Amino acid sequence: MCICWVKLMVMSQWGRCMGEECGTGGVQSRTVWCIHSEGWTTHHSNCRHSDKPESQRPCFKVCEWHQDLFEWEVSEWGPCVLASFHSNELKLRTTECVTAQHGIQRRKVHCVRTSNRTAVTERICEFFSPRLALEQACLIPCPHDCIVSDFSSWSGCSRTCGTGLQHRTRNVLAAPMYGGANCPNLTQTRTCANLSPCPVGESEHHYSLKVGPWSECRQPQHKGLWMSGRTMLDFTTGDTERNTVKRHIQSSQHHHHHLHHHHSLKGLEVEIGYQTRQVRCVRSDGKNAMLSLCTLDNGPGTFQSCIMPRDCETSDWSVWSPCSKTCRASDMSPGFRVRTRSITQTPIGLGKECTALEEKEACNIIGDLLPNCPRFSTDWGDCQVAPLLSQQDRRLNNVSVLCGGGIQTRQLYCVQVPDNSSPHHRKEVSRPVSGRLCTGDLPSAVQPCSIPCPQLCLLSSWSSWGACLHDNCMETHGRKGYRQRRREVLEEGSGTESCAHLLESMPCEDPVCFLWQVQSEGACVPTEGNCGNGTRTQTVACVNSQGQLVPEELCEDEPPPKEVSCVMACSGDCVLSSWSDWSSCSHSCSSKSSEGRQSRTRTILGLPGEAKACPAAAALEEWRTCNDHPCITFYWEASPWGPCIEDSSMNLNGTGYWNGTATCAVGVQIRKVVCMKTGVGPVIPKRCPEAARPDTIQPCLLPCKKDCIVTPFSEWTACPTTCLPVNSSVPSQSRYRFIIQRAANGGQECPDTLYEERECEALLVCPIYRWKTHRWHPCTLVPDSVQQGMTGASESCGKGLEMRGVSCVDEYDEMAAVSECLQWAGPMPSRFRSCWVPCRDDCTFSSWSKFSECSGCGSRRTRKRTLTGRSRKQDRCQHEDLYPLVESEPCPCEEFVSQPYGNWSSCILLETPVQGSLQGWRGRREVRDCGHGLRYRAVACLDHEAHLVSPDLCSESGLVEEVCHIPCPLDCKLSDWSPWSACSASCGSGLKIRSKWLREKPFNGGRPCPKLDLKNQVYEAVPCRSECGQYEWVTDPWSVCTINTVDELPACGEGVQSRKIRCMRRGSEDLVSSVNETFCDQDEIPPQAQTCILPCPNDCVMSQWSQWSTCSIVRCPFCLMRTRHVLRPPVADRVCPDSSQTEPCSLNSTCFNYHYNVSSWSTCQLSEHAICGQGTRTRLLDCIRSDGKVVDLSVCEELGLPQPWRLTMNCVMDCPFNCILSDWAPWTECSHTCGSKGVMTRSRRVLQQAHDEGRPCASQLSQSKPCPISPCYTWLLSDWSPCTVEVDPGQKIIESYSILMVFIYCRTEVVICDLSCTGDCHLTEWSQWSSCQLTCLEGRSFETVGRQARSQAVVIQVLENQDSCPHQVFETRPCKGGKCHSYEWRTSAWNDNERSVWCQRSDGVNVTGGCFPQNRPTTVRHCHPPCTKPFSHCKQSGVCGCEKGYTEVMTTHGFLDYCTKTPGTDNKKADVKTSSGRLKPGTTQIQDFFGEWSLQPLDEGKPLSGILYYIILYYIILYYIILIIFFMIILYIIFIFFIVIYYEHTLPFRSLGSIRYFPE
Repeated sequence: MCICWVKLMVMSQWGRCMGEECGTGGVQSRTVWCIHSEGWTTHHSNCRHSDKPESQRPCFKVCEWHQDLFEWEVSEWGPCVLASFHSNELKLRTTECVTAQHGIQRRKVHCVRTSNRTAVTERICEFFSPRLALEQACLIPCPHDCIVSDFSSWSGCSRTCGTGLQHRTRNVLAAPMYGGANCPNLTQTRTCANLSPCPVGESEHHYSLKVGPWSECRQPQHKGLWMSGRTMLDFTTGDTERNTVKRHIQSSQHHHHHLHHHHSLKGLEVEIGYQTRQVRCVRSDGKNAMLSLCTLDNGPGTFQSCIMPRDCETSDWSVWSPCSKTCRASDMSPGFRVRTRSITQTPIGLGKECTALEEKEACNIIGDLLPNCPRFSTDWGDCQVAPLLSQQDRRLNNVSVLCGGGIQTRQLYCVQVPDNSSPHHRKEVSRPVSGRLCTGDLPSAVQPCSIPCPQLCLLSSWSSWGACLHDNCMETHGRKGYRQRRREVLEEGSGTESCAHLLESMPCEDPVCFLWQVQSEGACVPTEGNCGNGTRTQTVACVNSQGQLVPEELCEDEPPPKEVSCVMACSGDCVLSSWSDWSSCSHSCSSKSSEGRQSRTRTILGLPGEAKACPAAAALEEWRTCNDHPCITFYWEASPWGPCIEDSSMNLNGTGYWNGTATCAVGVQIRKVVCMKTGVGPVIPKRCPEAARPDTIQPCLLPCKKDCIVTPFSEWTACPTTCLPVNSSVPSQSRYRFIIQRAANGGQECPDTLYEERECEALLVCPIYRWKTHRWHPCTLVPDSVQQGMTGASESCGKGLEMRGVSCVDEYDEMAAVSECLQWAGPMPSRFRSCWVPCRDDCTFSSWSKFSECSGCGSRRTRKRTLTGRSRKQDRCQHEDLYPLVESEPCPCEEFVSQPYGNWSSCILLETPVQGSLQGWRGRREVRDCGHGLRYRAVACLDHEAHLVSPDLCSESGLVEEVCHIPCPLDCKLSDWSPWSACSASCGSGLKIRSKWLREKPFNGGRPCPKLDLKNQVYEAVPCRSECGQYEWVTDPWSVCTINTVDELPACGEGVQSRKIRCMRRGSEDLVSSVNETFCDQDEIPPQAQTCILPCPNDCVMSQWSQWSTCSIVRCPFCLMRTRHVLRPPVADRVCPDSSQTEPCSLNSTCFNYHYNVSSWSTCQLSEHAICGQGTRTRLLDCIRSDGKVVDLSVCEELGLPQPWRLTMNCVMDCPFNCILSDWAPWTECSHTCGSKGVMTRSRRVLQQAHDEGRPCASQLSQSKPCPISPCYTWLLSDWSPCTVEVDPGQKIIESYSILMVFIYCRTEVVICDLSCTGDCHLTEWSQWSSCQLTCLEGRSFETVGRQARSQAVVIQVLENQDSCPHQVFETRPCKGGKCHSYEWRTSAWNDNERSVWCQRSDGVNVTGGCFPQNRPTTVRHCHPPCTKPFSHCKQSGVCGCEKGYTEVMTTHGFLDYCTKTPGTDNKKADVKTSSGRLKPGTTQIQDFFGEWSLQPLDEGKPLSGILYYIILYYIILYYIILIIFFMIILYIIFIFFIVIYYEHTLPFRSLGSIRYFPE
């Protein structure tokens, strides 16, 4: 036996794509091995090599950067559908569903390229992220079964005798949903028997005519015979005869009529045919019967004329139009393109109607190759401050000097944006396009801006005049020099204003730049002994005018000697002090009336002996002139720098670098420098020092030239694509361009032309085509052969069709194509109409006479006709209600009256015309909100009967206009600022205040006032500083020490000396006159007198004390020191006083600490010419002494105290932006096309809300005006008439009325209907739509849209025809405003153990379906064993009970034993049923006592039995025992209460008796 083993090839999963480069060059591998059928691996040679799968394949290697090229494309979730389940789970799932059932939603997931959205393999996207889920669970409401109403009442019996049928129907209220059960049968039918039998001989069947449908319109078989009597239209294009109507008589052998091949004539051929229908007699059971049983005198016709149908024919499709989407949109919405075709053959008769003449398809769905969609391009204008000014400020301010915060606007227009992917080698300028292409919100057209304010140059005070110096101390020439004073720039200015001159010069003579100065002197050392002549050493140095050490070679004079002779006073010599420093010069310069003088003094320190004397008093003071130069000052005045101009010497007109930054070019600025004499004007330059001459030229950065940049011209606006009407004006087209950048710095100027207009090229005048109708031809009947074949009639008369020729001609009456007239002349006139060929017995009339004359408005006119021929003798023709002989109509009246209607519209300002159509391209900023305008009111045009007619009959516009005025808004007006108050602090930082008050309140939406106080004022406070050292005490030298002597003793010893003090302004050049002493600090007033000691001749004479040393806390407690030296030694027996003194430092007394104090920040301060914008907040420094006194800032500065605070900071004050509104949008169409409620509206929107104190927005953002009142027409429909076959078989007629006031225009509509024959099975009329019902879960709506339903039930008239009955139908439609309904079972009362059960909706409607079948109550109740006891019945719980008025007596097993009469049945308040049981003896006394009681629960449950019965009896007995005990306790408490009351009333009298019996 041979055993075959099967070998299989097994493959692993494909590995990752590997390759050196990203893309399609990758390779994917997998492992392939051979396995035995039993599962173990074997050698690959055991498997057939031809069956071996591939182990490698090419693939697309995905790299990380591909992540931006591919992505998952996910569709929307599909609808939630029921999840599939096994059939054996169907019953389980249906019964378990409570609120919802499980469903599944599915979606599609593809990996696509981001560039063009084409699909690629999913492995690429899976490389970056896992594939998204394709399915997700969802919930579907539980199945909703079909819900139907109750049955209607039974119909009447179908027969009046014998046995018939009757039926009843019900309607569908809610269609089945979500897998619910289908609707039950909507009809019930039953037989009915009449009490009276049918008469003998009367047939049990009824007969009726059954009319079949009309056949197709066809021509007779013998077309030649048929055509011999019909009219044909001949539209041959011969030269001799055009558009003639001929009678064609053709023989029977000609079967083909000559056809013209001209395409334009094809649609004009009309042929008349005939159509027939069958009429048969049917019995009520559906069987055919002889026609004679149904024949009527005037039965339905079996033939009629008809138009031979011809289908609509169209031309070929035009080419596709350009795609509506021409740019790349962000919303990824597709574009559309269309193509059209025209009608070449209109449908005739019942031919097929024309199909769609336009087709639309999506295009450029993604559009990644399209340019970007247009957007708004902007160009901000210049910053302007004037629009922010109030009406008051605008009149008072010079607009040209305004600065600070402002507002700038820009033009908004629509442009075609270039593609960002294209390279940009220069500034791209986009072409303007129509504003309709730019969708979305408009960008802001207004934004805040700022104009820098010029900052004033802040300068220090002038320094003192310096020494007389050469102009150039390094090059001294002559004896002419200058004395100078300077000031410094504390804060640089900005803008056009430059700082004033900083240096002033005064000519002088004998200038000295460098001089020798004695730095220190030693004590006088006598040559011999202790007194007499000696020497003193001194240190000298060469210094400049500022006292700074310079090299000694700069001093031209010989240096002073290092040792100088001196005299040490001997005993008895007069000792004088050294000369004091020269006092300040009394005048800074000399003039004819004043001369500068200064002095120095010395005093007697020691009196001489008897043989010697001191110098006279005059010798103790020396005077000299000073500042003898004239009072003339000179200074260099420099004009502002001129504009930056090119400098050819620098050769930098190309691109260069300025401070490391690339620039267009470097140029120079030039200014004029003039020597000025104070108070006179310009003088020659030699009068000013050349060294101080400012520069007249400086390098500068040349601004780059900016050429004007304008957009390209827009495309020309479209010319009319259609032709022009006759005598119309030639249309024009225009184009625009906008300035993007204006020329600056010598660049190319902007062109003058920004708007161009031209006439459109010559357009063709609209062609004139018209329909030309020909005369009506004789009435054409159905051929006689057909009439005779159908009815056997011998007379050719009755209803037929007549037709006429309709041709298309141009303005020259030349034949044209039908399509031309269809395009230019409107719909084609009717080419056929019904007609009647009178029969011999028809009533004939004469023609209608002309209408009678009208007697005026409101009258009527008539016309008449008469009977002719034999009709005058026929009775039926005499009925004028059927055949009227007189007609009347109201006379036309041309009298109309206009009457105002409704209210006036709001005042609408007259619009300023805008050039061309520029308004649609950009918005205007200036919107006028006040002034003269017009208001409108509608006018109703009435005829003589006060009926509304067209407004054109009364006026051109249908509106009446009236001039109106909108008051302009008035802004809040304040007074001017008051002067600044004085600084609140006399020393240091303080505040100064100014105010202004209300003059006029705002009116009519003007700018509001700032926040005012109770006095209607507004204040402004700014920080200020008062210099602490403005005034100082100036002291004269001490006088000679005066000794008061009584005797003739030498005047020496202790005495008094005095000096004068004056309060003078610091830095004042007038050193003679003083000011009031109150200006100086009274706490620091110097002493005016002091004690002194005048040494006697033999005493030691010391020099004057030096100044006290500086106090330092480190050197305490002896921190102050001063020294002196010996000027005259004493005699031998006397000693000199101390040469030094020390005093302790005392804080806040002899020494002080100092620190800075900073004030709070000020409010935001603006420039003088600014109203808002960038400002500055400041705070001030004060130097505070440790005792709290404010001192001059220089004290803290000299001490070098750290100052870490910022004293200024930038701030922004909000600008009072006025509200800015957009232009008014165009007026909308009328809200109603007729009637008096039509209005047109327009609106505008807020571009910028008002801010701060700006003018608020106008309250009127929308306006409306009435539309002309036109009469309305509406169709009023009557009910459908019964379906009848008498006029035209199978047609139902409805009349509709168009009502205008009281004018009624009638028309009749005919629709096809089915009229059922006797015995036919048919559908009922549609039921009314049910109420709107929502799908709800637990009382909450599951959907937002509800549903309504209606149905048609089947009516069976004869049982034999029920097999041919149609199916019942129902339909639904969505609705709004639905409600949630709930359903519950309802039951009737039991009646003989039976009851009715039905389902009821929450609104009270009884329905079938909706209630859960599992909860349906029972309709029949059964008891086991049966209830056979008297007065017993079966309860719903399934046990026997007693009837009303009887009490159950139960056995020990819980069954009914018997029923007893309940005692006191009239008392119906008891909750427990009772019955008398005395007839049945008890076994115990308790049973005897309670024998007549039987306990039963209130509900109809089982009676209590067994142990439970006795337990309840026990608790009843216990209840009564407790009740008795409770009453006994109450009685006992009452008894005790009366005892207590008794004793309280008798106890006082007993006490009095005890007092009487036991007196004291």
